[in-house]
Amino acid sequence: MPGGGFVKLPNGSVVVALTLPRPADDPYADVGGGHVRVLVHAANRARALTRLRNLGLRAVYLRGNSQPPTPDEVTAVLHHPDGLLWRTVHGDVEELWHPIRALLRGA
Repeated sequence: MPGGGFVKLPNGSVVVALTLPRPADDPYADVGGGHVRVLVHAANRARALTRLRNLGLRAVYLRGNSQPPTPDEVTAVLHHPDGLLWRTVHGDVEELWHPIRALLRGA
């Protein structure tokens, strides 16, 4: 299930989407699913990954482009002030996106 991808925007910035294992101390663990989808908006792919690593997600890599962000995901992250969002991966399109600090609160 883990994977990810990116899309380059017309202004030159990128949106990176990664599917990662759920942290053990996730406060939303009762929502369900063993993985989370993380979206990052940054100037380039390297900076997007650096933003995640600076938050403590050290082993985050983007290999390939097998799961690029959907247009809805791109819209969601572009409209968020932090440019960092996540939600569980279980096919529930009704779940809203959460700010990244909610996922990393226990870390």
